[in-house]
This record gives sequence, C-alpha cells and structure tokens, in this order.
Amino acid sequence: MKRRSITLVVFGFSIGAMIGTLVGEFLGFILPDGVVKEFFLTSIQFDLAGLVGNESGVIVLNLIVVTLKFGLTLVLNFTSIIGLGIAYYFLRYFR
Repeated sequence: MKRRSITLVVFGFSIGAMIGTLVGEFLGFILPDGVVKEFFLTSIQFDLAGLVGNESGVIVLNLIVVTLKFGLTLVLNFTSIIGLGIAYYFLRYFR
C-alpha cells in the first residue's frame, strides 16, 4: 500500500483545481455568448461566511497590538472538477 504525504495530495489537488479553473475561464472568454459559455462560467463558491456567520467571510482576531484576518474562499466550476479528476489520476503514480 502506498503512503502519500498530505502535503503532496493537497498541493496536487490545488494545482489541478487552479489549472481547471483557468482553463474554464479561458474557454468562457473565447466562446460566444450562449449556453456553452454559461456552462463553463457557472461556479459554486464556498467561503467562511457560512461557517462564522458574518457577511464578509473573514475571521478577525483582534489582539490589541496586532489584528489578524483569516479568510478562505473556494470557487469550483465544471473544468476545475475535471482538473481535480486529472490531478487524482496523476497522484496515483506518485509517492
């Protein structure tokens, strides 16, 4: 049984999703208006706003001397899901 480091898996899936999203945006840019363009540009957005209950999706930690802001947003479209699938395919061959 192969053991992969979590860093490699997270990095591989992140790169796959980013490349897929870029391909989707590029296809949306070059395609004419219509259903196909709408399909490639439709995305689902997940952020911290739903988890922490605020509007901005940012967690603010005020420590008087320093204020820290944490935020995370994940945007997925059809081609980013294909990118995740391709990343999974390639990660099967790496340790």
